[in-house]
Amino acid sequence: MKYIDLGAEGDLLDKKLEDGEVFSFRCHEGLECFTRCCRNLNLFLNPYDVLRLKNRLGMSSELFLDSHVDVVLRESNFFPDVLLRMAENEERTCPFLNESGCRVYPDRPDTCRTFPLEQGIMFHGSGAKATDVYFFKPPDFCLGQYESQEWTSETWAQDQGAEIYHKMTAKWAEIKAMFSSDPWGREGPYGPKGKMAFMATYNLDRFRSFILGSTFLKRYKVKSQVLKKIKTDDVELMKLGFGWVKFFVWGINVPYFRPR
Repeated sequence: MKYIDLGAEGDLLDKKLEDGEVFSFRCHEGLECFTRCCRNLNLFLNPYDVLRLKNRLGMSSELFLDSHVDVVLRESNFFPDVLLRMAENEERTCPFLNESGCRVYPDRPDTCRTFPLEQGIMFHGSGAKATDVYFFKPPDFCLGQYESQEWTSETWAQDQGAEIYHKMTAKWAEIKAMFSSDPWGREGPYGPKGKMAFMATYNLDRFRSFILGSTFLKRYKVKSQVLKKIKTDDVELMKLGFGWVKFFVWGINVPYFRPR
């Protein structure tokens, strides 16, 4: 995922796919490079990726985070990145790769289902709506790019079931972009506020327990239809979590709840 300030990366924007622009691609077991792209990755996971994967594996979000990710705070960043932990073998394969391919394929991360495209979010300035952009960037070893089947970024997203992923990635990109400056002050990103923000975005099971089992509902009035949904609907809970981060970290009012 690239976060692009319009006008700041002209050379990069020259390489993006235009609306309706066609590219050729097809991946299948007959290609010599099949699953080669599933090795030695720095695969960043968005919150929705974690949600889908932990549900696929029948794990709590906390157990999934403990078992399958590395949480890394890169220099000049003010919110940690979550990376899928590769298997401890010579090729550092994806932990979900087996002999026949991806064992979590229906719930694979956004980056995987968008491949060979790379998605970016282009920001047009303060207060303006961000837009999605796509780049056709298969690695040199990828033979699928020489197949004859043609796609646009839109038809590829439809074929790969990526629309909901792209939608949730865009919502997360809006939050992540807000962390381009330091909101934490002296306590830093691993202080109480930082831990709260991480829980509300990546550790949804614990966040649900926080909402329903703490004094939260005594301190905040949550819309009744929202409260009903978040008890069973993880996507609605995630949207509430994103709103909570906006309010809790930056004091931005959101439509899901209000202080009592």
